[in-house]
Amino acid sequence: MKKFFSIFIFVQICFLAPVIAEEPNLALIDNLSLAFEQVSNKIRPSVVAITATKKAKKISSSRRGRPQMRQNPRSPFNDLFNDELFNRFFEQQIPDGGHSQQGAGSGVIVSKEGYILTNNHVVEGADEIVVTLSNEKKVEAKLIGTDPKSDVAVIQIETEDLVPASLGSSKSIKVGQWVVAAGSPFNLEQTITAGIVSAKGRSNVGIADYEDFIQTDAAINPGNSGGPLVNLRGEVIGINTAIFSKSGGYMGIGFSIPIDMAKNIMNSLIDNGEVVRGFIGVMIQKLDEDLAKSFNYKKTDGALVSEITKAGPADKAGIVEGDIIVQFNGEKVRGPSELKNIVGRTTPGKKVMLKAFRDGSLKDLYIVIERLEDEQVLPKEKEEIIENELGVDVSEITPEIQARMNIKDDNGVIVTYVDPSGTARANGIRRGDIILDINGTSISDKKVFAEAVSRINMEEGVRFTVKRSGAKIFMFIKE
Repeated sequence: MKKFFSIFIFVQICFLAPVIAEEPNLALIDNLSLAFEQVSNKIRPSVVAITATKKAKKISSSRRGRPQMRQNPRSPFNDLFNDELFNRFFEQQIPDGGHSQQGAGSGVIVSKEGYILTNNHVVEGADEIVVTLSNEKKVEAKLIGTDPKSDVAVIQIETEDLVPASLGSSKSIKVGQWVVAAGSPFNLEQTITAGIVSAKGRSNVGIADYEDFIQTDAAINPGNSGGPLVNLRGEVIGINTAIFSKSGGYMGIGFSIPIDMAKNIMNSLIDNGEVVRGFIGVMIQKLDEDLAKSFNYKKTDGALVSEITKAGPADKAGIVEGDIIVQFNGEKVRGPSELKNIVGRTTPGKKVMLKAFRDGSLKDLYIVIERLEDEQVLPKEKEEIIENELGVDVSEITPEIQARMNIKDDNGVIVTYVDPSGTARANGIRRGDIILDINGTSISDKKVFAEAVSRINMEEGVRFTVKRSGAKIFMFIKE
C-alpha cells in the first residue's frame, strides 16, 4: 500500500511539473523592468529640451502662410520639429505685427565642456537657443556649427555639474535589440519610450543628403528631434531625427542618425567649424538584375558609375563609365548610398584603393580623394528606372533645339514623342531624354538610331545610355 501511495504521489508531481514550469517567470520580467529603470536614470540627466527662437518679420495677411520647410509637408517622412502640427502652431503665432517663431526640440549633453548634439533642423536659422536641463535650469546656448547634409548640429552651454552621456558605437547594434528614446515630445520634457531596432542602414529616405539611418519602433514624436536613442547599457547609439507618418504623429517607424556618423560630424564641427568631406567625381546609380546582366555582372550589389567628372579624382584614377564599384578603402559597397557615405567620411588627400568590376573581372584602382566643395556635384543615386520596349520619335539636336532646351552639346538624338502604350514609356523613357548609346553603339543621328533599334531583341533586352537633366544614366529596356 505504501509503495502504491508513493507511486501515485510521484505521478502527480510529474504531471504537475509542466504546469508549474509554464507559469510566467516574474523574475525575468522584473529584471527587464529594472534594466529600463536603470537606463532611464542614467540617460535622463544628459537629456535636454531645446527652445529655438527665430525673430519673425512683419508680413502682410495676403502673404501669410506656413513657414518654409526643408521637407514636403505632405511627405510621410516628417522631421520631428518642422511637422505639420507645429506649422499650424507657428502660423497662428505670426500675425501682421510680427512675432517670434518658437519651436521645441531635444538634445543630449556629450561632454563636460557643455557640447550638446542635436539636429540641424532644430536650431537652423534660430536667433536664440535656450536649453532646459533635467533639473529645469534654463541656459542660453551658443551655436558651434551645423551640417544640413546630415542634419547634425552642435551647440554649447556654460554651466556647472553637467552629466555627459556615454556614447556607444552604432556598428555593434543588431536588429531586434532593445532601445530607449529620450526627449521632449510635444514639450513633455524628460519623456522615455522603449522599443527595438527595427532595421539599420536605411537610406534613400529623402531626409538628408547623407543617410544611414537606424530604424526603430520606440515611440518618438515631434519634439523628440535631436534626442538620443540609447541601448540598455545606457550608451547613446543614435540621434533621433525623423518619423514616417501620414498623420504627423507616431506610427511605429522612426529614424535615428547612427552615433558613429554623428560623432565624426560633431568632431569636425568643433575642430574646424565645418564638415570636410571627400569627393571622387562620379555619378552613380543602383543596379537591378537586368542592368547588372547587361554588364555580365552576376550580382546587384555595388554602385554603377554612370558619369565621370572630367579631370576629377575618378577620371585621373582610370575609372570609366560602366564600372561597378564593389569595394572602397577596404569597405564593401552594397549600393550607391553606402559608397556616398564612405567617400564623404574619407579624408581629402588620402590615397585609397577601390575594386571595380569591368569586362568580367575585378580591377584594383588607386584614387586620391579630393575635398568636396559646395559647388561640386555630390555623388548621388540616380532615379532607378527599369526600361523595356520602344515606340518613340526622335530628332537630331539642332542649334535651335540646343538654344531652346539649354543643351550644351549636340551628341545623340532627343526624344520628341513617347507612345503612351509603348515599351519605352512603360520602361521610363521620357520626352526630352537624349539617347547617346544603344548597346555600345554611339548614336550620332536618326539613321544610326534607326539601325540600332532594328537590331534590338526586346525579349533579351537592351541597354541605353541616356542623358537627362544634364546627367547620364544607364537604362535597360526589355519586354
